[in-house]
Amino acid sequence: MKETPKIQQLNDLKAQTRLGGGQARIDAQHKKGRLTARERLDLLLDRGSFREVDPFVVHRTTDFGLDGQKIMSDSVVTGWGTIDERLVYVYSQDFTVFGGSLGEVHAEKICKIMDMAMKNGAPVIGLNDSGGARIQEGVVALGGYADIFLRNTMASGVIPQISAIMGPCAGGAVYSPALTDFIFMTRNTSYMFVTGPDVVKTVTHEEVTQEELGGASVHSEKSGVCHIAADSEADTLYLIRKLLGYLPQNNMEDTPFTPTSDDPLRMEEALNTLIPDDANKPYDIKEVIRHIVDDGNFFEIHENYAANIVVGFARLGGTSVGIVANQPAVLAGVLDIDASEKGARFVRFCDAFNIPIITFEDVPGFLPGTIQEHHGIIRSGAKLLYAYCEATVPKLTVITRKAYGGAYCVMSSKHIRSDLNLAWPTAEIAVMGPDGAVNIIFRRELEAAKDPVKRKAELVADYKEKFANPYVAASRGYIDDVIEPKETRPRLINALAMLSNKRDSNPAKKHGNIPL
Repeated sequence: MKETPKIQQLNDLKAQTRLGGGQARIDAQHKKGRLTARERLDLLLDRGSFREVDPFVVHRTTDFGLDGQKIMSDSVVTGWGTIDERLVYVYSQDFTVFGGSLGEVHAEKICKIMDMAMKNGAPVIGLNDSGGARIQEGVVALGGYADIFLRNTMASGVIPQISAIMGPCAGGAVYSPALTDFIFMTRNTSYMFVTGPDVVKTVTHEEVTQEELGGASVHSEKSGVCHIAADSEADTLYLIRKLLGYLPQNNMEDTPFTPTSDDPLRMEEALNTLIPDDANKPYDIKEVIRHIVDDGNFFEIHENYAANIVVGFARLGGTSVGIVANQPAVLAGVLDIDASEKGARFVRFCDAFNIPIITFEDVPGFLPGTIQEHHGIIRSGAKLLYAYCEATVPKLTVITRKAYGGAYCVMSSKHIRSDLNLAWPTAEIAVMGPDGAVNIIFRRELEAAKDPVKRKAELVADYKEKFANPYVAASRGYIDDVIEPKETRPRLINALAMLSNKRDSNPAKKHGNIPL
């Protein structure tokens, strides 16, 4: 059947919209190793599920010759679709149109989508590829950024917000991703910085490339701004899909349940011999995690940043859980500034979205030294403490080995409302390690001893026998049970089922004052 003129016009306009800034600019985008805004959405969303909003919108600017450069849909593609048949709202900045720059209508399109996501309780995913504010629009563009920032803040803790940096992200543009829950970056093709290399050179006389200043490696390893770095855009979009499988749609829902063939009663004999006999020898806590969780699948967050603490998502008996674990293979699992803040942010996210928190503890304490003290280890450690204290989701703790000093208190101890605290027989719960404790308690005796080395060895052995075990804490009820390591998986799954209807609350208040 022949199309009517009106329908032909509609189809022609939609075809024009899909071309964005034109074939030449699409080709230029591909030459940089980057996909277009629409190609990215095709990879991210279930096939055929994308429904675009505002494809015919054009900018309203008449200054600087822009009145003759109006491109439908402007520089951002917005709409909704599904990921694994679950609703998500999306926006994808189009670098082929005005370099993806943000102007008035660009911001309005994003705000419309965010408002819809809030009303309907579904995640928002932003694919960022923009040269920043559209200079020709002046303060109107800046106001558009601020409108988005406000919505990011209002949506925080209500719906999951995920940002993918797919190209440049500079100046004010960085703050919307920074306000979201997770930031993904693609190595070698994506960048984030408040001021670019040229401004840095002018102000500080530093010579630096875009990659050195704000590439994916910098932000995923040094600054901690990026949560996950991938090797290609396709990998980035795949990992976003994978992450969403662990998250509820909003803060009123429970976590998604994923059936598994992994036996919930499975005993893992390897765990019984995993901890070294020498308490000073390291082991990989990720190996412990993989032995316990469903099918050994662990989705790690911030893998290359503050590696002395491990955080990420897994499933136990089909239930999505957040895992926080000290990593004895890195800095002996000590808590420092970066690890404390990394852990605190993750705990707060899990609590906001009803995700139970499993803590694996092997911590010798907080990292000493002038650098840590002068840069605020007290404040940063308090953030982790605050996050655990504030959390009302089910909280389960397994002490695998060391739990010393204030770090014992901080790492989801019974005293700060953890629901179930288990310990392995290798657990050592004390104010400090045996060596340090003996040096303080028996200082005078050691100074007077004829053979201080021998006497110290005797005292250390005696201290270990009395205190380097979980039974003193268990006798006080600070540990609910001491278990064989191989039992850990079924015990945790059983505890999650027991706590499935947990209800807890905090005192009525506008909000607390976390030590930022």
